[in-house]
Amino acid sequence: MEVLSRYEPIVDDFEGFLAACERSLPAVVRVNTIKASVERTKRALDEAGIDYAERDWNAKVLELDTDKPGNTWPYFHGWIHGQEEISSLPATVLSPLPGERVLDSCSAPGGKTAQIAALMDDSGLLVANDSNLGRLSALRFNAERLGLTNVAVTRQDARNFSLKPVSLTAFDRTLVDAPCSCEGTIRKNPDALDEWSLSHVEGVAGVQKGILRRAIQATREGGTVVYSTCTFAPEENEAVVDHVLENEDCSVVEFDTPLDSRPGITEWNEEEYDDSLAKTRRYYPHHNDTGGFFCAKLEATG
Repeated sequence: MEVLSRYEPIVDDFEGFLAACERSLPAVVRVNTIKASVERTKRALDEAGIDYAERDWNAKVLELDTDKPGNTWPYFHGWIHGQEEISSLPATVLSPLPGERVLDSCSAPGGKTAQIAALMDDSGLLVANDSNLGRLSALRFNAERLGLTNVAVTRQDARNFSLKPVSLTAFDRTLVDAPCSCEGTIRKNPDALDEWSLSHVEGVAGVQKGILRRAIQATREGGTVVYSTCTFAPEENEAVVDHVLENEDCSVVEFDTPLDSRPGITEWNEEEYDDSLAKTRRYYPHHNDTGGFFCAKLEATG
């Protein structure tokens, strides 16, 4: 936890923040509406004797009274999918529509991909890309279990995602749920900080900048790009978005957030970021009893 002390200047109730980071996460799932409605899923859970609690901000998110949701028959049949509550936020902010063309540039193992497909009513085209072959195997398994039919899986480095098969205006919306230092996952991965180093954070930030720039290039003018991470580090969050604002035709868009959050910061370690970074959002474990997260919504303007 000593690593997290660097964030004390930007986190309110820092002691509450640390205490929340030390608690385990509740077991949360998302209802897969491609296969079953929320009400039918609830009846199935009732029949299986599994208690659940609803989330006011998203009717498709349920907290189950079990630490092994994957052992339930609704999970086996693809009616539910284990997805940490805060992880269902980026696709909600992306808000894809049926029939659109959408890119999930860092998609594996597929939780957010499946959520996007459901929001699209399993129509249109959803390109699920990742560079990790092992994680792509998990994505393909999840896509089959969850009944996704509008997904095309590709294996490319998202920094160099090929635009040759399509025009530069191919995608209406793009999600960049970027690989990161994963500080915000400490509640489910207690060893997440064991090998933390600033050099690793800075190295990952370089990769993130390349991925987000390519996402902007692959999205049509007026299209939406959502950038998210599960880390607290400004180097991987606001600094990445600030870099892309300077180098690509895009702007930060304010968005309604259904969960308690704090504005993105506009300065860190004597570096200043564009004022529009205050429109991005930070999510801390002690505010919503979730993991930590960062989310930015961008509009491609050129």
